[in-house]
Amino acid sequence: MILTIVFQAFLLLWFLGCTVSYRVGRFTLVDGVGVKSAEFIMLIVYALALILFHAFSWGRWVLLSVLLIWLIVQFFCHWRYTVFGASPNKLAGYNECFRGTLRIFPISETRLVPDLYHIVLHLLIVINIVLCIVK
Repeated sequence: MILTIVFQAFLLLWFLGCTVSYRVGRFTLVDGVGVKSAEFIMLIVYALALILFHAFSWGRWVLLSVLLIWLIVQFFCHWRYTVFGASPNKLAGYNECFRGTLRIFPISETRLVPDLYHIVLHLLIVINIVLCIVK
C-alpha cells in the first residue's frame, strides 16, 4: 500500500508540472500551461479519483478508469505519432512546442520523439494502472 501511495503522489506531483513549469538548472523539464487548461482539469480529475480510491472500496474502479482513459489520450496525443509517424506539420509543431525541454533522445526531423517529461509521465501512468489492478 505504501508503494501505491508513493507512486500516486509522484504522478500527481509530476503532472503538476503541466500547470506550473518545472526547470532543472538551465533546462526546462516541462512548460506549465496554467490553470485555464485541459491539463489542469485532468489534474483535478486525477486528484478527485485519488480521494475516492482512498475513501471508498469502489474508488479503485474510478481511479482505474481515469488512469486508463488518461493513458489512451496520451497514446493518441504522443505515442501514436512516435510509433506510426506524424505529418510534417504535426512533427514541426510538436518539435517547436517541446524544443526547449529536457531530452534523453534528441529531436528528430523525421520521427516524433517524446521528451523526458512525457516518457516519465507515461511510465508513471502505467505503473499506477498496474498498482491499481493488483491492489
